[in-house]
Amino acid sequence: MNYTLTQIPDRTVKPRQSGLTMVMDKGLSLREVEDFLSTSAHYTDIVKLGWATSFVTPKLTEKLAIYRSANIPVYFGGTLFEAFVVRKQFDEYRKLLDRYGMEYAEVSDGSIDMAQDDKCDYIRQLATQVTVLSEVGSKDEAKIIPPYKWIQLMKSELQAGAWKVIGEAREGGTVGLFRSSGEVRQGLVEEILTQVPSESVLWEAPQKEQQVWFVKLLGANVNVGNIAPHEVIPLETIRLGLRGDTFTHFLDKL
Repeated sequence: MNYTLTQIPDRTVKPRQSGLTMVMDKGLSLREVEDFLSTSAHYTDIVKLGWATSFVTPKLTEKLAIYRSANIPVYFGGTLFEAFVVRKQFDEYRKLLDRYGMEYAEVSDGSIDMAQDDKCDYIRQLATQVTVLSEVGSKDEAKIIPPYKWIQLMKSELQAGAWKVIGEAREGGTVGLFRSSGEVRQGLVEEILTQVPSESVLWEAPQKEQQVWFVKLLGANVNVGNIAPHEVIPLETIRLGLRGDTFTHFLDKL
């Protein structure tokens, strides 16, 4: 920090298990990655190359090298995993992870139908190779999953070997955990938290109002994801009570 203020909540330090900020890279250029890291590397824990953008991203190897030089892990979006699985190319996907030296991978079923036993088997297999994040929730806003099912899915995927389970919201924050308006499905989140530890969940929350809601509910060290590169520093101020939306939240509570 550049100067001292009292009544600022403690933040966990990297490498951390809680308080994670996952950034979505939807196609940044090499120069844009360098610029992003020059301001926000300290506050960024992991980067997702959104959905299957890595398939068409120019200079992918060079981009991965830049992130690694800043000690920030990167993983391919879950849609890429699904694209390989639906084409019966899972073995090729595993080879792809090795070819690019990936240390993390996402397992999801947001765009395809997949039996939960099969999904957990993919998690178990990949967990012998990389650190796995698994995503729960559908990308189809018309598909409503009841809270008890979210809990069952999250618990089974953690038991299968997932490091974190991701609460689906897409890059817009209008499905899964959220209504089409972007409003949080509050009852869903609160019910999940009765049985799944908050530090085991990475909540996709791309909109500012969603980030504020989670910080107020779970504190400065909540795990949030699908953050745009230019929103990392604004998010950090939300976490610290230094933006109007959370300005009074931590005062006199420390």
